[in-house]
Amino acid sequence: MAPLSLSNATARITIRPDLGAGLTSFDVMHRGGWTPVFRSVDPETEHPFGLSNILLIPFSGRVSGGGFAFEGAFHPVERNMQSEKHPIHGSGFSVAWATAERTDEAITLFLDGEGPGPFRYDATMTYRLSGATLVMELAVTNRAALTLPYGLGFHPWFVRDRNTHLTARAEHVWLEHEDHLPKAREAVSAHLELDFNRRRQLPRSWVNNWFAGWDRQARIDWPDRELSVAVVASELLSQYVLFSPSGDADFFCFEPVSHPVDAFNLPEGPVDHGMVKLAPGDELKASASFSVASQADPNGNAVVKEP
Repeated sequence: MAPLSLSNATARITIRPDLGAGLTSFDVMHRGGWTPVFRSVDPETEHPFGLSNILLIPFSGRVSGGGFAFEGAFHPVERNMQSEKHPIHGSGFSVAWATAERTDEAITLFLDGEGPGPFRYDATMTYRLSGATLVMELAVTNRAALTLPYGLGFHPWFVRDRNTHLTARAEHVWLEHEDHLPKAREAVSAHLELDFNRRRQLPRSWVNNWFAGWDRQARIDWPDRELSVAVVASELLSQYVLFSPSGDADFFCFEPVSHPVDAFNLPEGPVDHGMVKLAPGDELKASASFSVASQADPNGNAVVKEP
């Protein structure tokens, strides 16, 4: 299945329908040439974690204990990645999607989803370009014969350079165990290096945390590249994940999501942590926009300079 491309005068993306409908590029026209916003990757990669963006459906993050209990029944969830100790990120990110519709401004893809565990679902994913703004719209319908908790999210890998800054207001941060499962939820104010309520340079050390009480808006700044991107997420996506292995990495992940890692097995249960209970036939939607602007523009318009 061949990659799909979508472009206009100021932005372009490339989609891999055969690999989870993920992206291998999101670039903008800047300083007279195409400049990556999401990391540059091998366009022929065969591993979903080698992409520039993947889709998190029907849940985000890891699942402990081999599955989860919900409404009186235990549902086993199998491991889906050899490199991972626990099941991770659902099933949509690693299987082939079909192209449903294509216009000059948008591409919509469709998935008849099976698994992991009890999940059976239909999903649609639309990528849309409007100027230098990329909009992602994801929807899922529960096809299983039972009610289940669902979650959604987007997992882009952004470019990281030596002077990358993030602003993303949140109330709480989740700390992780060595196996990347939740350890504790604490006030962001107790962890200065993880407090992005005001613009802050990304930490130089390992970061793999998820944040609750997000106001669904964020800004990423690359002063050396004179670029910024404004992130705006829909109501469902009230949390985010921040990941970067080190200050020397050429990428970091900022992931708008609906729930924390292992929400299925947290004491209060998945619904109290942002997942949504879907009866058979019920639908859930989420969206996020990524608007790129040149910092040289005194009006802050989400338009990059053309050559």
